[in-house]
Amino acid sequence: MGAYILRRLLLIIPTLIGIMAINFAVIQFAPGGPVERVIAQVTGTDVSATARISGSGSDFAGTGTGGGGGGEDITSKYRGAQGLDPDFIKDLEKQFGFDKPPLERFLGMLRSYATFDFGNSYFRDISVLQLVKEKMPVSISLGLWMTLISYLISIPLGIRKAVSDGSKFDVWTSAVIIVGYAIPGFLFAVLLIVLFAGGSFFDLFPLRGLVSDNFADLSWWEKILDYFWHLALPLTAMALSAFATTTLLTKNSFLDEIRKQYVVTARAKGLTEHQVLYGHVFRNAMLIIIAGFPGAFIGAFFGGSLLIETIFSLDGLGLLSFESVINRDYAVVFATLYIFSLMGLLISLVSDITYMLIDPRIDFESREV
Repeated sequence: MGAYILRRLLLIIPTLIGIMAINFAVIQFAPGGPVERVIAQVTGTDVSATARISGSGSDFAGTGTGGGGGGEDITSKYRGAQGLDPDFIKDLEKQFGFDKPPLERFLGMLRSYATFDFGNSYFRDISVLQLVKEKMPVSISLGLWMTLISYLISIPLGIRKAVSDGSKFDVWTSAVIIVGYAIPGFLFAVLLIVLFAGGSFFDLFPLRGLVSDNFADLSWWEKILDYFWHLALPLTAMALSAFATTTLLTKNSFLDEIRKQYVVTARAKGLTEHQVLYGHVFRNAMLIIIAGFPGAFIGAFFGGSLLIETIFSLDGLGLLSFESVINRDYAVVFATLYIFSLMGLLISLVSDITYMLIDPRIDFESREV
């Protein structure tokens, strides 16, 4: 196992480089950028006006317009830059690192990321790591609890449906699951707000935030209640589709195993149904559930909560990534991409190791990576 883990860890390096290279190349051809965004703010054509220029860029708004000699080439590179001082454009390029060739910028980024030096946000006066740290509690809360709740409910329900396949219980629970899967999470979130968060009916749950304004003044048990009180509606909205998917996956996996010959043999030996189900079937059937765990966790933790975070005013990593792309804050975009990709690759490795711990018959080490 040790050799396999080492190979997988070494394979992470070229995989990360490939992910970053592809996305870096795409960005080079994408319209707009941080320089154009600052130009739009200076010229008054940026209708969103959500970004703030930090560092040396905070003084750029006072830079005069008008062109000096030889400024036509550099101002023609950027949309809306005509008439601005060429030195101002050069200063912008230097601030964002665009005064260097793309390959040099990419290699410099990789060197910095190798030591987890992600620099500062382009438009916020804060380091990228600190920014991610501030948003992490929301994403951890949504991703971790949603995954745990969906698995704790879905696995027992899926097993029960497999054992009672074709019964009335299986039919009506399948109908409920399919309906739940068909409802988009964000639409269900709006429905929950209307019903329970001060909409047209009840005002039982808070509409925004992860905790109350007076959270620091609460006792420890009141803090726990307040925390889950704020999470109740977002988690319910997020877990709906995940709950359906995991339940049906568990049911089908158990059905496939129950119909195999070794189960018939176990029953013929006189083993009870409980011994057959949990002594033989459970270990084999749960492998596919474990295989889906990294994708489910990473999806809920990083990407699956954007609309939910927006609807419930939860400032997490999903909303941060979206706003960074919109604001062309490439420092945050690439840093979060690197962090998310690295964590995804590591969790995938943990999943394979869990495979071997649950079923010793599986030996990844004997395979070529």
